[in-house]
Amino acid sequence: MHTVVAPMQGLVARLVVREGDVVKKGQALVILEAMKMEHVVAADRPGVVRSIAVQTGATVSKGERLVQLAQTHAEDEASASEVERDPRESRADLEALRARLAIGLDESRPEAVARRRKTSQRTARENIADLVDPGTFVEYGALVIAAQRQRRSVQELIAKTPADGLVAGIGDVNGTLFRDAESRCVVMSYDYTVLAGTQGVMNHYKKDRMFELAESLQLPVVLFAEGGGGRPGDTDSTQVAGLDCRAFQYFAELSGLVPLVGVASGRCFAGNAALLGCCDVVIATKDSNIGMGGPAMIEGGGLGVFEPEQIGPSDVQSRNGVIDVLVDDDQEAVAVAKKYLSYFQGPLQAWTCPDQHQLRSAVPENRVRVYDARAVIYTLADTHSVLELRAGFGLAVITALARVEGRPLGIIANDPAHLGGAIDGDAADKASRFMQLCDAFDIPILFLCDTPGFMVGPEVEATAMVRRAARMFVVGASLEVPFFTIVLRKGYGLGAQSMAGGSFKATSFTVAWPTGEFGGMGLEGAVKLGYRKELAAIKDPAQREQAFQNMVAMAYDMGKATNMAAQFEIDAVIDPAQSRQWIMSILRAAPKPSRRREKKRPCVDPW
Repeated sequence: MHTVVAPMQGLVARLVVREGDVVKKGQALVILEAMKMEHVVAADRPGVVRSIAVQTGATVSKGERLVQLAQTHAEDEASASEVERDPRESRADLEALRARLAIGLDESRPEAVARRRKTSQRTARENIADLVDPGTFVEYGALVIAAQRQRRSVQELIAKTPADGLVAGIGDVNGTLFRDAESRCVVMSYDYTVLAGTQGVMNHYKKDRMFELAESLQLPVVLFAEGGGGRPGDTDSTQVAGLDCRAFQYFAELSGLVPLVGVASGRCFAGNAALLGCCDVVIATKDSNIGMGGPAMIEGGGLGVFEPEQIGPSDVQSRNGVIDVLVDDDQEAVAVAKKYLSYFQGPLQAWTCPDQHQLRSAVPENRVRVYDARAVIYTLADTHSVLELRAGFGLAVITALARVEGRPLGIIANDPAHLGGAIDGDAADKASRFMQLCDAFDIPILFLCDTPGFMVGPEVEATAMVRRAARMFVVGASLEVPFFTIVLRKGYGLGAQSMAGGSFKATSFTVAWPTGEFGGMGLEGAVKLGYRKELAAIKDPAQREQAFQNMVAMAYDMGKATNMAAQFEIDAVIDPAQSRQWIMSILRAAPKPSRRREKKRPCVDPW
């Protein structure tokens, strides 16, 4: 005979068995109630109930006898043997949860999906599924609905406002490429099929939550920012203006701490655009419209009536520098987002590169012949590793992320095809901001210099050129990452110095290809300025021009790369095919950056 006793003091809420019952191990015998909670007293072995010592409603003490079990016969043992419950079996409460969550999935919303297809766009969940590694995404706030219970029924809100129009969570991005590195990211996407992707009370709370997680866990953030900004129709709140919302502050505070990737497709206005503008990189589709105010806000301000397509179209926002990478569609946008993130996730073990001997003929022997600077970058870097940023803006400078022997690298190159490579205000802004980005996340910088200097002239000075040019010196002087300069052809004046962190001796190395030429200013200008009287004294125009050309040739000979190296104003003149060898000499020597808990720079300038 075996006695089952009370494990605690409590009230007998229910007797589950009767005398004579055959019970299995683990089967409930008595339900005790203590502190408003029910506790199941189960059989710790199979047996037959011989007696029950208590009645329903009785109060028992700990250790008091409840039930006596007799040993079963052999045939009873078989019937009382424990039957394992299939762990895959679903309970009613789990099925109810699944049904509730399914309402917000694309499969349950065919009309919403169809609307996206009409505009050749993907759904929020499709973009996220393409971005994150399969099976790694965990969603936060999936059960949230719009704060409009005073206007609509809960069932309607569940059906029409799933996740309150913001799908958010954490997932792996590029985890298969960087198995030993951190690939977890916060991923968020406004859902334009839910109240036009507007920012409501509840999804603001979700943003706050996700941004706090990104800060505490130091996770990169990918934000799909399509939407119409603030939502005026939420009723379940005591807010008047909602200007105490913390989302914009929290997101801005992440700048410089973790990579921030913004993606725009379709319409992105007001609050959505504000978040997008805080991102380190803005990837936008050609059908995007990005603006700090949408049609309603513009009309409400008495500024006219406009269609959404007239506000911040992609061609405008690409030329003015708002968009970093312009893509054809959502699929390409996701691919670029993954590629962009990869530079901040570490080196790749496998890589290939073009034949470096091609670099020997990249710059023409004719010193005034234009060449393709992008071809130089694509040849110098690992195959398929280059991602150019702000290609439509600041055309005199090319900024790109790339890899050399699998290691991430930032590249800033003058483009002689625009203004002869002279750095204007837009190019200076573009280069300065890119330096901040690379420095904030420990990405070394390669300068490919071919510039006659900063752009000059009355029209240029009207663009605040003095201040904008100075940004390159101030930011360059603050760099803590390794940076180095290869002079492809021209290295003249202050512009050349700005392509070397402020001085040819500020770099880890400054070298030139044999085509390099140097001077305190452009050779022609230097001759005209320095020998003005001598040239003016020559009355014959043909003789004056010949004398001028002879002086330029002498100045060029003086400023040849080999002469600069002989005076040790640069470190070496190199075979162009050895450029990667020089780059890797520094990348291998540089200490591996440790993961920081605090920012290196206060922020990455949005501009």
